[in-house]
Amino acid sequence: MSEKLPKTALTPATHTTPPAKFSHGVRKGNILQVAGQVGFGPAAEGQAPTPVGPGLREQTLQTFANVEAILKEGGASWDDAVMVRVYLTDTAHFAEFNEIYNEYFASLQEAPAARTTVYVGLPAGLLVEVDTLAVLG
Repeated sequence: MSEKLPKTALTPATHTTPPAKFSHGVRKGNILQVAGQVGFGPAAEGQAPTPVGPGLREQTLQTFANVEAILKEGGASWDDAVMVRVYLTDTAHFAEFNEIYNEYFASLQEAPAARTTVYVGLPAGLLVEVDTLAVLG
């Protein structure tokens, strides 16, 4: 019987402590799952998380930065990402989001698989959420 791999919860210093019993990311062996991230700016002690701006571009770039912080905390990078799931709050944002996504990931040798859907359950003011699965090695 093989030894059980440890599971490590990941919360970078830039993120607030989750409000419930979940983690921003989890690494087990060479698998790292980043939970859904949104366009909240860096954590400020004693302050509630706040979206970085009203626009899709600002929120998407901050969301990608938040995902990347968790990837790095777990020893990974975007190059290790095998799946990116995107949730937009408005179908009218698809074209703009795709433009931002293509610009952001232009330097990747191999693009991860991706899926985008419309989801209307994000808190007020948030336009995009992204979760990512990475495999290291």
